Amino acid sequence: MGLLHRWRCRLCDRKGNRRPSAWVGRFGELLAASWLRSRGVKVLRANFRLGGSGEVDLVCREGDVLLFVEVKARTRTDYGPPARAVDAAKRRLIRQGARHWLFFLDDEVPFRFDIVEVVLQDGVVPDVSRIKGAFEMETVR
Repeated sequence: MGLLHRWRCRLCDRKGNRRPSAWVGRFGELLAASWLRSRGVKVLRANFRLGGSGEVDLVCREGDVLLFVEVKARTRTDYGPPARAVDAAKRRLIRQGARHWLFFLDDEVPFRFDIVEVVLQDGVVPDVSRIKGAFEMETVR
């Protein structure tokens, strides 16, 4: 697929219909994976979910660090940056998915939670940025 994150975005289909938000989200995840790979990050799994647990958009490795990445794609920033949508409930679901991934590892590994923001505008190369260590794993009480 190459460097997908460098392609100009087409928010409308060939008939001129605006693409649905599910398409924006999925396309944002593909762009984020392309963007991360171009920076030396290895994408291990997309859309990781175990049973009814929370989903992790991308599980990656950067050097020795395991990354649990939430991707937020938007076509507008009128209501703030995309990362603003990662509220307490969403963070709880991401942590739950991360716990399931970590459960299957033999050894403890360093890990962190990142957010990749993707802003899509028609006919423009997407604006992609990353917030490293966007939030922490909370201890279970």
